[in-house]
Amino acid sequence: MSAIDPDSAFTFISQGAIIQEFKVAGHNIVQNFPEAHFYKSHNNAYLGETIGRTTNRVRGAELRNLNGRNYKLAINDGGNHNSLHGGSQGWGRKDFEGPKPVNRNGREGVQFRYVSHDGEENYPGTVECLVWYTAGLEDGKTVLEVEYQIELIGDECEETVVGATNHSYFQVNPGAPTTEGTVVTLGTNEYLELDGNQIPTGQISVFPTVPVPGEAFTLTATEPAIDDCFVMDREAPKSCPLDTRLLPLKTLATISHPNTGLYLEIQSTEPAFQFYTGDGLYIPEAETDKGVKIPPRGKRSGIAIEPSRYVDCAGREEWRRMCKIRKGQLWGARSVYRAWKD
Repeated sequence: MSAIDPDSAFTFISQGAIIQEFKVAGHNIVQNFPEAHFYKSHNNAYLGETIGRTTNRVRGAELRNLNGRNYKLAINDGGNHNSLHGGSQGWGRKDFEGPKPVNRNGREGVQFRYVSHDGEENYPGTVECLVWYTAGLEDGKTVLEVEYQIELIGDECEETVVGATNHSYFQVNPGAPTTEGTVVTLGTNEYLELDGNQIPTGQISVFPTVPVPGEAFTLTATEPAIDDCFVMDREAPKSCPLDTRLLPLKTLATISHPNTGLYLEIQSTEPAFQFYTGDGLYIPEAETDKGVKIPPRGKRSGIAIEPSRYVDCAGREEWRRMCKIRKGQLWGARSVYRAWKD
């Protein structure tokens, strides 16, 4: 993989190890803010954030029977009474150490580090999270590899639950108000059925408006409306290792837009991914330090594709082996984002 060029470049910031800019052929394909301070004041949508200490939702905002006790978590999922994206002040709100230049697997990149102490958001145990971003050009395509590693480093408890993913919103028709016209191909059409509180029932079914894997569909101004966890590995609750980084990459999704000829392919070693068409997305108006107005961005202005374990694996004991770690164990994941202009 060759070095990156100015038209295909990345910008990261220390808060949340956020991906602020992902440029392809001169076009930024992630929703962002132009100045770092907006991520503290305006980022209720989690733009570009590293999500943790757990991802997605925890049923009833409670961890039951962990270390022989129960842990109450923050309720921050609207009216659903769940804990979402690590709590009220999850890792996306925290300042990481970095970016630190590194050579990772023979490629130039940056490392971010965050230590989440015992009791933060009422999660047990002190854990260390490392995030690596490596970037380059490969066969004319802009490639970003993201790697996560989490370790229990404290002695406060015997076990804890963890997880991490990135929450970028992608827009391959930059400048357009919505993602209307975006062509999507998913690597699966199976998903976790949800109850009325957005928590999996335990059943895996075929999503009614998504075609068979490999068959494309096009987003309209309103349809399909999706905010669901799609399953790449049905056997994950029994066989998924804590550290998936050595598993083969699987293509989760490819998106493109005919107006721009921009494409994005997302691959991961993770057994599932959240696909969100952004129907509840709202990014408020802002003004830069130089007085430049940033217009608000509304529903369906970006698509979130979040590689992960199953939703509520931290809260559901029969799925918890996917995310429960003890001293000496590593939780890990790897994803590759490959973009190009046709």
